[in-house]
Amino acid sequence: MTTDRAAFIYGADAYPYKFSETHPFHPLRLQLTHSLLEQMDALDNTTTISPKRATDDELALIHDPTFIEAVKEGGAGTLQNGKAETFGLGTEDTPVFPNMHEASSYLVGGTLAACDAVLRDGYQHAFHLGGGLHHGFRGRASGFCVYNDSSIAIEYMRQTYNARVLYIDTDAHHGDGVQWAFYEDPDVCTLSIHETGRYLFPGTGHVTEKGSGKGFGYSINIPLDAFTEDESFLHAYKESLREAVEFFRPDLILTQNGADAHYYDPLSHLHLSIDAFKEIPRMVHEIAHEYCEGRWVAIGGGGYDKWRVVPRAWSYIWLAMTEQLHLAEGDIPKSWLDQWQNQATEILPSTWSDPAFPTIPRRAEITEKNRLTVEKALYHIRREQNKQR
Repeated sequence: MTTDRAAFIYGADAYPYKFSETHPFHPLRLQLTHSLLEQMDALDNTTTISPKRATDDELALIHDPTFIEAVKEGGAGTLQNGKAETFGLGTEDTPVFPNMHEASSYLVGGTLAACDAVLRDGYQHAFHLGGGLHHGFRGRASGFCVYNDSSIAIEYMRQTYNARVLYIDTDAHHGDGVQWAFYEDPDVCTLSIHETGRYLFPGTGHVTEKGSGKGFGYSINIPLDAFTEDESFLHAYKESLREAVEFFRPDLILTQNGADAHYYDPLSHLHLSIDAFKEIPRMVHEIAHEYCEGRWVAIGGGGYDKWRVVPRAWSYIWLAMTEQLHLAEGDIPKSWLDQWQNQATEILPSTWSDPAFPTIPRRAEITEKNRLTVEKALYHIRREQNKQR
């Protein structure tokens, strides 16, 4: 494959999704990733699509109009504190900021553009760096997420293209907003592999959350123990990915690619190295070609070590899409290091690999616990598959 079969959704706009300079969800993550790919010449001959703002009607595919109006008021500085709290705005996690509606609409519009690129314009893959907000609800912002572009995109593809969508979420935090939006929908399957909610926001994503009504069995959760390492995480991912896609038979795969399961990340307790973030998109790329003619849309998500982790982790997604993973071997381009090191608050990684780090003492116990969790999570799917055989 060459880059002309994949679309890259990216564009500097006048309304960055930026809560503050010190907020962990900072748009510099996108710029750093784009810059790294440029310095590697990985974007040569690439179709780059600049996002347009999602319309209010598109936002209303998931969100209540009263919530949309509250977001507009927040961005204009006219939202009263009491009303803001009702809609999950003005909190420490999701503070209001100028032009919040416009910035959030551009973010949603980028993810919708990625969906159109694949389902309308004939690209096999599309990657929107700015997407992946998965905590927002119909009438409430949550966990750094104002509008839930992930849920809006799924509903948009359902209504516009009559597509069956498999949503795969590997953010350390459970994709609660997406799960609950489609909890009763048999044409959407959500698979979330995340740190257990016993220790981490949002506290959901238990194995027992399997969907309801006609959607029973189409919500799959694999909550992993804190300090899970690469081998155990990738076992859970590989097992659940293949079984979910064989069970559900999607028309398209949408992946949310949070990079906050890395052991450098300050907001989770998982213990992955950068090697895992190379394998995750490589495997889904292979599966997409095997089961749904390559149709794969990837979006960003969490990831709060913006200097050392996110640029490498998200670059791997594009490199896997375009079969350029060979470019990510050895050293990071010196030109990228020279461009950013003076601004960075960390020593930037000089190689694609991570330095060796100590094995967790409870590794065997954690691995076995995760193996049993995978078995429980996939039990229903396996039972249904056996019935069909």
